Amino acid sequence: METNQTKASITSTQSVEEAAKNPKNLGEMEGADSVGTVGRSDCGDMLRMWVKFKEEDGRKVIDRASFQTFGCQTAIAVASIATEMIRGKTASEALSMSGVELSSPLGPLPPMKIHCAQLVEDALRSALDPSAEKPVASAIPSGPSLADQITPASGKVKITLLTKTPTS
Repeated sequence: METNQTKASITSTQSVEEAAKNPKNLGEMEGADSVGTVGRSDCGDMLRMWVKFKEEDGRKVIDRASFQTFGCQTAIAVASIATEMIRGKTASEALSMSGVELSSPLGPLPPMKIHCAQLVEDALRSALDPSAEKPVASAIPSGPSLADQITPASGKVKITLLTKTPTS
């Protein structure tokens, strides 16, 4: 017998899969007003968010946002949804949104995926909050990054989600 929690989990999983298969606002944004990058050493996910502002009714609001991530389909889904949700908001309005709010259209996330919503919240905070701690570039020369190594010369990256195969 399915419980309400099981039904919510199934619905959330379907919503995440659909949002990850058809992400909105994916990719680098030329001419962005602000860029934020965060990474998690515990899971290896990384997310970068670009934000462009416009003047609307005497207020500076977010015109559009985009993202790139090295993360799971939940991170892709939450980032996609969040870039849509913050459109038309001021920086302070967007900063007041928690990871839970930014992922709410997907339904409740499983406990082991809540960090994905936090990753998106942190990237947004990095892009919009001038007092947020920014990563300091190392003075030690290093080789190409993972992004440099997998990004084709065209600058476009195709994301292919692997389907689950039934186990024996």
